[in-house]
Amino acid sequence: METSHDADKKITVQSLADLGPLPMKVALGCSVLLPVAFVLHWVFGHGWDLFAFSYLQSTFFFLSISLGALFFVMVQQLTRAGWSVVLRRLSEFLSLGVIPLAVLVLPIVLLTLTGNDTLYKWASAENIANDSLLQAKSAYLNKGFFALRYVIYFGAWIFLAKFFLGKSLAQDETGDPETTLLMERRSGPGILLYTFTLTFAAIDFIMSLDPHWFSTIFGVYYFAAGLVGFFSVLAISLVYLRSKGILKEPVSTEHLHDVGKLLFAFNCFWAYIAISQYLLIWYANIPEETSFFLPRQENGWGTVSLMLVIGHFAIPFVFFMSRKMKRNPKPLVFWGFYLLIMNWVDIFWLVMPNIAFDKMASSVTFPMILINVCCTIGVGGIYVASILKLAGDKSVMPVRDPRLEESLKFHNI
Repeated sequence: METSHDADKKITVQSLADLGPLPMKVALGCSVLLPVAFVLHWVFGHGWDLFAFSYLQSTFFFLSISLGALFFVMVQQLTRAGWSVVLRRLSEFLSLGVIPLAVLVLPIVLLTLTGNDTLYKWASAENIANDSLLQAKSAYLNKGFFALRYVIYFGAWIFLAKFFLGKSLAQDETGDPETTLLMERRSGPGILLYTFTLTFAAIDFIMSLDPHWFSTIFGVYYFAAGLVGFFSVLAISLVYLRSKGILKEPVSTEHLHDVGKLLFAFNCFWAYIAISQYLLIWYANIPEETSFFLPRQENGWGTVSLMLVIGHFAIPFVFFMSRKMKRNPKPLVFWGFYLLIMNWVDIFWLVMPNIAFDKMASSVTFPMILINVCCTIGVGGIYVASILKLAGDKSVMPVRDPRLEESLKFHNI
């Protein structure tokens, strides 16, 4: 391995390439399940609808993780955080996931541009002609503007992800502290751009699956879900890399503890947003608002809703609160995987009922779960393989960041 020097200290430069070819081979092997999921849609009745909705759910599940990583990177710069420097580069790598996802989401946009209403009813001129509400929303919910917004969203995210990683890598070469100041100044406007694009993307791609329903905090809900997913992946990745001898010394138990605290905190934040959305709609009892929750309380979907209440919040709240759980790598990895699965169930719950009640039997079905799981693993394989390729042999730690020494000495009070 190469070495670099910073303040007369020798620092080992490591990269994800040091893991060898196995992670890439596993990721590419998993990607095969995406065409398998596509083939399965011929096996089951209404299979095309199942594949289309499963594909949307899978892409936006992984997108939420990369967007969570991008937010974390910008917040660390904005707040001049020192503790997180040793794990910030890994977060920057995860934010690059928006690049392959821009390509993966493109078929959804192209399908919509053809006027196909499999996913979005408002994409069909016939549906608009027969629905006065769709006519009233047509200035915003129309094919051309939808495609333009897709370009804006992913263009903004790719620009931000590449900007912060690029400047961080440049600092590895020059050691110029002015680069840190530049990233700090750009992170404020970056977060504003991120906030608007994430909110409207969640509305466009997920909330508009039911164009008659609306929620003023839906963007925040998706944002919260993404942070839970990101911190789950970050915790799992850090423990895995340390087990392979990468970041073993720089990332200490203290850093794992803080990642665990953030995972627990944002899981509680997700629950707060979820109950806020539910209680406001339940109390108002307006038909056009309750149309979202009523189907999700019946015919199998009630079980999924209960799973989110108990499994996503109550169980982690009780058992993951302990300090020991966050400082011990094995329990931390367990809760990381557990909450990542719960996050998947959450996005599944947001997307899939739109097909279950409009075009299929009003219940959770085996074909739905099978195609969705295959689709998620397949998209995940492409997602991970792309991040590994984009990360290449780049250092997995900002070796000349001016706050590196503070991060290496970090200790929880």
